[in-house]
Amino acid sequence: MIGQADTIRIATYAAPLSRDGPGLLLRDLRKGDDPQIIAVRDVIAQIDPDVLVLTDFDYDFEGQALTAFAGLFDDRYPHRFARRPNTGMATGLDLDQNGRRGEARDAQGYGRFAGDGGMAILSRLPVMTDDVTDLSHVLWRDLPGATLPQIDDAPFLPPDLQAVQRLSTSGHWIVPVRHDDGAIFHLLTFAATPPVFDGPEDRNGLRNRDELRMWQVVLDGGFGPVPDSFVIAGNANLDPVAGNGLSAAMADFLDHPALQDPLPGLPTADWPDDGPGHLRVSYVLPSVDWQVVDAGVFWPAPDDPLAGLLGSDGLATGPHRLVWVDIAR
Repeated sequence: MIGQADTIRIATYAAPLSRDGPGLLLRDLRKGDDPQIIAVRDVIAQIDPDVLVLTDFDYDFEGQALTAFAGLFDDRYPHRFARRPNTGMATGLDLDQNGRRGEARDAQGYGRFAGDGGMAILSRLPVMTDDVTDLSHVLWRDLPGATLPQIDDAPFLPPDLQAVQRLSTSGHWIVPVRHDDGAIFHLLTFAATPPVFDGPEDRNGLRNRDELRMWQVVLDGGFGPVPDSFVIAGNANLDPVAGNGLSAAMADFLDHPALQDPLPGLPTADWPDDGPGHLRVSYVLPSVDWQVVDAGVFWPAPDDPLAGLLGSDGLATGPHRLVWVDIAR
């Protein structure tokens, strides 16, 4: 019999905690009356994860916004982690090949300013920040088996740009976390580019697929020792059966023998019906050594009292839903 104390809840949430410029998220957090932030807070408090991965959170060098956000939950999350993301990291080059430099799409990952829409971790459990493996610097061309975009049978990115373009839109982190029983497991986090908003070269679609393949290479030992026990959590921006991305890559990944998929078929985002519609894009995937106790997507039915947390239109926290999995040893 597994007790509640033996179970930990891991969650990921692409909550809209990014703003239009640097420092504005911290401003809104300090004001204390931003309805979107309040709604996001209430959803997280309702699910109450032990470890939470946020995949649309503005980064600042001193982590003031993350500290302020953690403060909304009193002392629930004493451990926090974030590093500068590739989003908004200026290159000074024309990475999208449109003849102009310095635009959001010319950054290492799409971003209007440095740190725009990065990643962050809040945790009740100790995070071993000194032992994080950060793969965010890996060049796209250096991923084994990478497929770089082409146009008219020629490389879309010339050699000088290939020598700069990183694979990760936001980041790929392998973060050790200490369980209550003292054992270490690893949190593998990422937030991939949407596989749209490009041209016939399919630059974003191919990059999206290779960002997912980064984990496949990790699990196959391509970047050093494979973690013994892990959970992949983040926003792949890729549905295994629908949408505009290269869905077969996600379907194949979910069949990886090292993984469990606790929530097959459940959508995690609600876009307009004349757009993408309902898609599964956020994932929490434990390694096979864990026992999955429970899992869910916070998407209450309209007649559920909890539906009010998402507002009258269901979009108080944006199109994405919080995804959680309870696991035990």
